[in-house]
Amino acid sequence: MPLIPEEPQIHESAQGPRVTPATGRTAPTPRPVPGPRPAAPPRPGCPGPLRPASPVQRAPRDVAATKPGPSGPAAPAASAAPQIQLIPASAEGALDAAEEAVDLLLESGRSPGEVLVITTGDSHPWAAHELSFGEASYWAQHDAGDDVFYMDAAVASRAASRPVVVVAVNGGTDVAAATALPLAHSRAGALLIVCGDPQKINSVLGAGV
Repeated sequence: MPLIPEEPQIHESAQGPRVTPATGRTAPTPRPVPGPRPAAPPRPGCPGPLRPASPVQRAPRDVAATKPGPSGPAAPAASAAPQIQLIPASAEGALDAAEEAVDLLLESGRSPGEVLVITTGDSHPWAAHELSFGEASYWAQHDAGDDVFYMDAAVASRAASRPVVVVAVNGGTDVAAATALPLAHSRAGALLIVCGDPQKINSVLGAGV
């Protein structure tokens, strides 16, 4: 069944008490940074940034426990699939929508190290910044897991699982989106947030997730 936009909100089911909201993200190691993380500027002739709106939830799928076999008791049920939320946005506005979704997650109490952001088109400015220090430093930041990590869909297969994965469908080929979304779903422990064109996202999620 396709995801249908609801009222704007970023929330999760079955969470425990919230911790004190994060006050901001800090770089894990001292290094020159380009100031506050900027949202990508709107391109000429394209609509401005779209605020996170209409996140949609899909109830976790219940996985039935394995029936007892002749030689032992039933195996425990598999872990529930992550919740999925859709934030409608144009390809030009998907990156801004994803960045605002991250801000809302941090304000609601999520730790920066719990969040992974994947882009299907142009790289996020912070991915380009971290890569300017070299591949080894970039992946060391990923392995440390103490800050929000940004990566392109082309290398997302190297990503470790995190509680929350945010995907910005900000361009790229249909194949890139069709590959990135199922992969992001497999890396998300509790919540998958997808920002982009609802029709494209629903067709990919319906077929591959």
